[in-house]
Amino acid sequence: MEKHPKKKQAPPENSALKLGLKLGQIKLLLLDVDGVLTDGQITYTDSGEQIKSFSSKDGLGLRLLMDNNIRIGIVTGRKSDALGHRCQNLGIDLVFDGIRDKAVAFDKIVEQTGIAVRQIAFVGDDLIDLPAMIRAGVSFTVPDAPNEVKRHADQVTLARGGHGAVREICETILKAQGLWEKLLNRYLS
Repeated sequence: MEKHPKKKQAPPENSALKLGLKLGQIKLLLLDVDGVLTDGQITYTDSGEQIKSFSSKDGLGLRLLMDNNIRIGIVTGRKSDALGHRCQNLGIDLVFDGIRDKAVAFDKIVEQTGIAVRQIAFVGDDLIDLPAMIRAGVSFTVPDAPNEVKRHADQVTLARGGHGAVREICETILKAQGLWEKLLNRYLS
């Protein structure tokens, strides 16, 4: 199993090129949920049910990745029936929910999938995500993440969680892998 060294900051002039090369190798995108796939708000009904809102644009981005043989996985601290329904709808079967130690979950996913650490991207938005972010080959976060999280991310999205951040990441990966133009042409023809 690969070691998980701490990330080192690359000089700015080389960082975009290095990130593009790293993104070109991604075979698995792991996502936190609250604050990444949602806007981070959790709504409860009077009966105690959780309500979560997911972006349809993020959903299409995830489907585009999966259609191009890039797996999607979920690593989240909360359990939610709403998440279960969303994952089922999208065809995501790599789901680790109710997770308190995301480092352990990340290592289990590496072992279970056989995908190299350098080929895994992780998207998180808070301190609990840092152990997985520093292990991943590429890490992303959202603009309203704490500064401590932003410092450990390879890239901060322009869009907020639940409002297209995941779609932005999906497009970034597809472009880095030279797949975006082909996808666009499919929709334009």
